[in-house]
Amino acid sequence: MKIERVEGKVFAHTTNQVADTDGHAHPGPEQQTRSALLVITCDDGTTGQVIARPGDVEEPLLDKFVRPVLLGSDPMRPEHIWQALYKWQRGSGMKLTDRVLCAVDLALWDLIGKATGQPVWKLLGGYHDKILAYGSTMCGDDLEGGLATPDDYGRFAEWMVRDRGYQAIKLHGWMPPIPGAPSVKKDYAACAAVREAVGPDIPLMLDPNHWYSRADSLWLCQRLEELGFLWIEEMMEEASLSSYQWLNARTPRLNILGPETMAGKHWTRAEWAASGACDMLRTGVWDVGGISPALKTAKLAEGFHMSCEVHGTGAGNMAVVAAIPNTTFYERGLLHPFIDYDVPKAYQNRIDDEMDSAGYVHFRDEPGLGQDLNLDYIEANLV
Repeated sequence: MKIERVEGKVFAHTTNQVADTDGHAHPGPEQQTRSALLVITCDDGTTGQVIARPGDVEEPLLDKFVRPVLLGSDPMRPEHIWQALYKWQRGSGMKLTDRVLCAVDLALWDLIGKATGQPVWKLLGGYHDKILAYGSTMCGDDLEGGLATPDDYGRFAEWMVRDRGYQAIKLHGWMPPIPGAPSVKKDYAACAAVREAVGPDIPLMLDPNHWYSRADSLWLCQRLEELGFLWIEEMMEEASLSSYQWLNARTPRLNILGPETMAGKHWTRAEWAASGACDMLRTGVWDVGGISPALKTAKLAEGFHMSCEVHGTGAGNMAVVAAIPNTTFYERGLLHPFIDYDVPKAYQNRIDDEMDSAGYVHFRDEPGLGQDLNLDYIEANLV
């Protein structure tokens, strides 16, 4: 079996989310947007595919970097292919991003699962067959009844636990262009409101999106220690490793999780673990370049007796979460009072991460990544 075709298909669909001027997602009026499908096809007709952003599968990228590596290759050697693509990155002028590596890696693993008749999460180790999800909120906004005030966060958190079944919650606070954001005091007010709403036993986490100084981060971490939060992530620029070492040494009762978006794949995460910059390691397929480096991050975390928490939603991250023993939750979101997360997108027959009333995401036995895509819709709406 050899790879004979690599295609990127961009298609139009509707969405009820908009991005603000700083790129944060919020609810909005229904409008047109674009996504992409990366498809890898072998000479026996076996295919692997994954939903990606259009920029991750642009034709010049596929033609110059991806096809020369994949065409004619054995798809059952994903590590060999990943390493070959990784070696292209240095000479690509920053065009061959980790997100491109991730899209290719996910499509390859989907193909491998379909070729073997097995779900990817079992091929990777299959430690969990279900896991608790935490509800991950959108960033704060100025929408009446949305996430505009600390009380809004409290009411939404109460609904998430009481009515939807979440057993843990992570907040994203207010970010520019919201006036006055970011603010450690406003973040703390939202965290305090959520703790009061859900009681002392629900694990809570905060992601402030790396805007704060050492002094502000320490003040906020000390307040979260008082509230009994489980972890905080990305409260400062992650390129400053020494700042996280400094902060971690001063917050004994709050876990520091990281790095999330810092470049360097599993190598950067190894440095964080070895240098005491965090208590828990962060990975995610779109952050580190695919399933292969995400699993390496989890294994090195296990070697330090650390948990490895996986960033982001979707089938690729679900496969990693299911495969590894040293993780706590699956991140489900982003969530907002005005958006029904459980409704499939136009190109889906069902969402990737259906959750039961007890807060568990179950891992399916379909071969491949387990995405159930409406391929007829995608083909009918190609751009």
